[in-house]
Amino acid sequence: MDALLIGDYEGSVSFSDLRACGDFGLGTFDALDGEMVAFEGSFWQVRADGSVTAVPGTMTTPFSVVTWFDTDLTFSLDGPVNLTGIETAVDAHRVSQNYFSAVWVDGIFDTVTVRSVPRQEKPYPPLADAVLNQSVYTYTSVEGALVGFWSPAYVSGINVPGYHLHFISDDRTMGGHVLGCSLRSGDVALDTTPRFTMVLPDTASFSSADLTGDRTLELKTVEKK
Repeated sequence: MDALLIGDYEGSVSFSDLRACGDFGLGTFDALDGEMVAFEGSFWQVRADGSVTAVPGTMTTPFSVVTWFDTDLTFSLDGPVNLTGIETAVDAHRVSQNYFSAVWVDGIFDTVTVRSVPRQEKPYPPLADAVLNQSVYTYTSVEGALVGFWSPAYVSGINVPGYHLHFISDDRTMGGHVLGCSLRSGDVALDTTPRFTMVLPDTASFSSADLTGDRTLELKTVEKK
């Protein structure tokens, strides 16, 4: 994750290979070209213009997190519940602060606010600068799913600690990185796993990147903008 923060957006893992690692998750694309949502075995690209298209296997990613979603527990939520309320409800059902939890919230949203970042050109800017040109969309009365993860604090630097959620609508026409929402009603499924496998980018840019330093505050800023 710190590599993204400093502007290393060069994709190295193809989506053909990524599909072999899971059917549920999120990420981004080579050159930071939009937001990725993996849901029910299909992979989707949400570009800055708001369009949603299927991801071909030849595309590559510099950062993605996926899992084979295997439901461990479910519960229902009656709204309106905002994003903080959803996270608080999930917190009450998570079994540990040290295991990863995949989070799937399927429901009807009165509003959902998402963002996507446009494709960047070399020399790539830091992520904090790239998000200054992000596109933000607020959708109303939409059925869809929040897709993402809660990750432990100790993965800071290689992942996003806490919650990282993307959205995809049921009709696959809307999506993006979630900034906020109001859930009217929905069902939550959690998949908790003690296993974490990481594949580092096999690129010259990553090999020479300076990943020293603490970028915790920078990460919080770009994730919540």
